[in-house]
Formats: sequence, structure tokens, C-alpha cells
Amino acid sequence: MTEDSRLRKSEGLPKSGLKVRQVHDAARPLNGRVCMVTGATAGIGLATAEALARRGATVVAVGRNAEAGERLADRLRKETDNPQIEFLRADLSLQSEVRALAAGFLRSYARLHVLVNNVGAYFLGRRMTAEGLEATFALNYWNVFLLTRLLLEALQAGVPSRIVNVSSDSHRGARLDLAAVERARGGSGLNAYGQSKVALTSFTYELARRLAGSGVTVNAVHPGFVASNMYDEYPLLRWLVAPVVRRVGKPVVAGADTVVYLASSSEVEGVTGQYFVDRNAVRSSPATYDEDAARRLWQMSESVVGLR
Repeated sequence: MTEDSRLRKSEGLPKSGLKVRQVHDAARPLNGRVCMVTGATAGIGLATAEALARRGATVVAVGRNAEAGERLADRLRKETDNPQIEFLRADLSLQSEVRALAAGFLRSYARLHVLVNNVGAYFLGRRMTAEGLEATFALNYWNVFLLTRLLLEALQAGVPSRIVNVSSDSHRGARLDLAAVERARGGSGLNAYGQSKVALTSFTYELARRLAGSGVTVNAVHPGFVASNMYDEYPLLRWLVAPVVRRVGKPVVAGADTVVYLASSSEVEGVTGQYFVDRNAVRSSPATYDEDAARRLWQMSESVVGLR
């Protein structure tokens, strides 16, 4: 299986970009704005990158597979008439590659105006990264924290700037056990996935509090139940679940709509520390509003990713 198909491989991705134009063309131009989108070679990430490119943004697309990424960049340049599309390769489950990605970006760009932390996955069972962290939690939370922190000065240099964290309503069925996370550096399987999204949403609010008045906004988004091929790695689940998902799930472009809205719309200028569903700010789970837990998670995160 190639590229980020293990992360967010999705069905229904527009080959021509026509649907993206229909949904998003009414929004303001983004000429001169630098936007980074992770998990950009498939699914919601690709639809987001394409929508931003069509508005004239400089788009830095991030993914694991260099060949697929370069094909993506070439296609977007041609189909959007926007030459300012760059692909940067990184396996975002690894801190070493997150650091290399940030360093490479900062060598080329002094400012960042939009960071879309889209990449995410869940893995059945307990899978560890080469750096000794549980893989789902590493990809979905620890390294989102790390990348955001490493790019924060560039975001502050680009104010007004925005951070969009792609979360999930699956966080509502999970609780964040900080003691267990600290002991095991993450849970396993679906438990780790839900906990990672609680952590990501809690981090969104804590970062918004810390950046209040800075000109950098940060919001989280639930893209909805999106039709995807994320079960292809697991044949039994694919057989049981995928047909239902594809039948009732949103098209990928619809899933990307609120992500693009938060990244670009003047309607949310200055809005920060919110959780969005279908372009509306809604309440997330009570656990995500625990400010003491959020501060302790921040300190733990700094320790895990080596920022303290």
C-alpha cells in the first residue's frame, strides 16, 4: 500500500477539482498566504490543499510518499494554474522527521499564515514507532504538538495567522487518563485514537489561551463521518465496515469544507479556541475543558517531544 493510504486514504476524491471549485470558489483570495497542510496527498488533506491552491495560496503539502507527493504537486500546479505548490516529505509519526520537516520549511519560508494539522490514523492493537511511542498517539497528538510548537514563531511572524486541528467526535466517547498516558506513552487501537483526539482538542483550547491577543488563532474541527478506505489495511474490518461507511459517509470534499472555512473565511477572523462542526462552533466533551488537565498535558507533551 502506498503513501498516506495507511493514514487517510479516501474514496470520492475529485480528480479534476471541479467539486472543490463549486463548494469553495465564493471565498476570499489567499494570494501571498503560505499554508501548510499535513496528510495532503489523500482524502480531506488533498481536498483542503486543492481548495487553498485554487484561491492563490502558496501551499506546502506534506505526506509520507515522495513519489505520490510530487505527482500531487504537479497536478495541482496544472489544474489550479498556481505555480506556488510545494511538496515536503515526512513521516509524521516520527519526531525526527517532524523536526526535519520544520527545519526544511523554515529554511525556505520566514512566515506561515495557515497550519492545517490534518494527518491522523488509528491502528488496531498496540503498534509502536521506531522511537518507542504508541503509533496512534504519536501521529495524532504528540507530533502535532511538536510540529505546531516548532512552527509557532513563523506563525507569529505571519499574523494574522491560523492553526486548524482536525479532530473527531470520537473524542466524546473517550477520557484522557494522563497517568496511563504517561506510563505507557499512549494507549492502543481505538482507545488510543479516542484519547488522542481528546488530547488534540484539549491542546487546541490550551494553545488558544496561551496565544490570546497574539494574532494567531487556533480551532479544532470534526469533519464528519467521511467515506474513506482507511480500513483497507485490515481485511476483516474492510469487509464488515467499509461498505457501510461508503454508503452513509460524507464525500471527501464535504468533509474538507469546514477545514477550508476555518483556514480561510473572513467570517472566523479572530475566532479562536472553538470546536467546529459543519461551520458551526459547538461544545466538545466536558473532558476537553479541564484547564488543569490541559496544563498538565502540555507539560507532559513538552517532555515527550523533547522541548523541555
